[in-house]
Amino acid sequence: MERVEELLPGAWLLRLPHSADDRGRFVKTYSRSALARLGLNCELHEAFYSLSAKDVVRGMHFQRPPHEQVKLVHCAAGSVLDVLLDLRAGPGYGHVASAALQASTPALLFVPAGVAHGFRALEDGTLMLYQASTEHAPAHDGGVRWDSFGFDWGLDKPILSLRDQGHPPLAEFHTPFTAP
Repeated sequence: MERVEELLPGAWLLRLPHSADDRGRFVKTYSRSALARLGLNCELHEAFYSLSAKDVVRGMHFQRPPHEQVKLVHCAAGSVLDVLLDLRAGPGYGHVASAALQASTPALLFVPAGVAHGFRALEDGTLMLYQASTEHAPAHDGGVRWDSFGFDWGLDKPILSLRDQGHPPLAEFHTPFTAP
């Protein structure tokens, strides 16, 4: 693994070790020691994935303390416009960053606690893999409305879940997260 870019304080885009030949591709999506060498320590407790059609928007998701999560996010098939929203108190609050993730160029996002995560699927059959530092705690699950913080997603009518349609706008959100 190697650092490519710091998108927000503590939020990193990382290049993943991979190889490809006539059989296909092999990608290493997690190495505790490689992350530790980069100063990105994360003990993982849960892994899950989502499969999305083109123009699905998922987000902006997080978990509130004391179940806040560090997430490792990887696009295993297809491509996405990945979006991060800083919800940590302080001068970075409300800052947004984005990165294109595609299976053809394996990369990983290291998303610190207090940063909401979401994405727009750019292709049908987009497969996103997540690893998290805490298990899902439904009572601490949260979100901010996808279109409430000034980010241009490049579409007017995304495919959204009822849950994501019901998140409060950023202007009405009261952060439980402390400054980084």
